[in-house]
Amino acid sequence: MKVIASIFTLVLAFTISASAQDMMDKEVKTISLEQTKGEFTEKSVTVEEGTYVFEVSNNHAAAEVGLVLIKKGADPSNPDNHIKTAYVTTVVKDGETQKTSPTTLTKGEYEYFCPMNPTPQYTLIVQ
Repeated sequence: MKVIASIFTLVLAFTISASAQDMMDKEVKTISLEQTKGEFTEKSVTVEEGTYVFEVSNNHAAAEVGLVLIKKGADPSNPDNHIKTAYVTTVVKDGETQKTSPTTLTKGEYEYFCPMNPTPQYTLIVQ
């Protein structure tokens, strides 16, 4: 009887874990950003609190582009201020699109920019 109870508990734990992961996967939303020469086409973005993946497209902006996200007011030249999960997982080559890792955004203001295709800093507001 103990063996059956142990097996049942183990199966239940795996089922709950898989269901929780499925729910988390469904809650990740995408923010699409396109870069052209010297700028992002999206000048500001407003979203709700949550977990997001940034999808960055390189529309002939430069040979390679990327994404840096910081809290508003942080020194952008200091990599310690960069939200590392918002880096694209691979540099975005001309004509391609790449994604970041899931990034949890809490209420407040952020700024995003690209140092490789030098762009201004744009505002991301999380409500």
